[in-house]
Amino acid sequence: MLSPICAMLGIEFPLLAFSHCRDVVVAVSKAGGMGVFGAASLPPERLEEELAWIDDHIGGRPYGVDLIVPNSFVGKGEAPSAAIPQIPETHLAFAAGLLAKHGVDSSGLTEAMAGRQSFGDNMHEDGAAKLLEVAFRHPIGLIANALGVPPPLMLELGKRNNVPVAALVGTRDHALAQVRAGVDILVVAGGEAGGHCGEVATMVLVPEVAAALDAVGATTPILAAGGIVTGRQMAASMAMGAHGAWTGSVWLTTAEAETNPVVKEKMLAASSRDTVRSKSRTGKPSRQLRSPWTDAWEAEGAPKPLPMPLQSLVSEPALRKVDKLSEGGHEGARTLATYWVGQGVGLMNEAMSAGQVVQAFKEDWIAACERLNGFVGD
Repeated sequence: MLSPICAMLGIEFPLLAFSHCRDVVVAVSKAGGMGVFGAASLPPERLEEELAWIDDHIGGRPYGVDLIVPNSFVGKGEAPSAAIPQIPETHLAFAAGLLAKHGVDSSGLTEAMAGRQSFGDNMHEDGAAKLLEVAFRHPIGLIANALGVPPPLMLELGKRNNVPVAALVGTRDHALAQVRAGVDILVVAGGEAGGHCGEVATMVLVPEVAAALDAVGATTPILAAGGIVTGRQMAASMAMGAHGAWTGSVWLTTAEAETNPVVKEKMLAASSRDTVRSKSRTGKPSRQLRSPWTDAWEAEGAPKPLPMPLQSLVSEPALRKVDKLSEGGHEGARTLATYWVGQGVGLMNEAMSAGQVVQAFKEDWIAACERLNGFVGD
């Protein structure tokens, strides 16, 4: 395709797949798109293992790495280990009580917080630098950052190694700030997206950002994101000014995905109304599958979610336990089980391999373009 995204990244089809699963990353890149490995929660040694595996299996195809280095979060500039003592007992007790209500043993949650600490560590300058050092030891074709302007080191390493730097944005002003900072690709994510997202819908945000770039003479390519799970949606976003699509949710129900099978079943049965945008998982607004866990944190009288990264230290150990028990058939845990997913989940009704999803995107994209061309007279 004649998209600047294809030329910049060396890919056949401008479809990028964000995934925490190395198998998905490899499958999408081999199918002509680009897999982007989500590394935000991994310690450096684990990231080294995962990227080495990808290198061995991807056959030289391009792939990327995605980090979360926010511009602002509680404890920025402080020692990362200082986070654990700041967790209020009210939040720990609330999480434990919610588990107990559904018959899930809450013992060991405080100890499990130490294992989750790498997520908070990686947001700090030193932690992010260690992940970047690992990433750039590998032949990555893209480095991406969420939740703000990429740190100077990421931009510097990108330029030094001729690796494009992408950044996620949820508003027009954020997009212009990223352009001024020198990012190479804008991931324009609407509020329909799974995970961290803003409030503006994709159909409004993409043309708004495209118009803003035109107004200042910027040529930074745009990847549309947020609720995009089909080729026709991708074609629509490109008609509005994008040059390709950044996707995440659609890969969660693929055969290769690491998603809890119980959650996969829920997603395949869900409608677009079965998600909620909430701070209860990470401390910043993120969209996830609705469950009694999310409902409880949004209910009147519930503790106010802690700022990032502290809320994750409360929620993730509990939800990891829920995942493990749900896979073993624990009914209460099955009810509580949830994960990040966008509103496009209502269109995710069939389990396929990641390669089949890429092919379906291509075929649907072509059909949508042909349909659109059919409206133009001779």
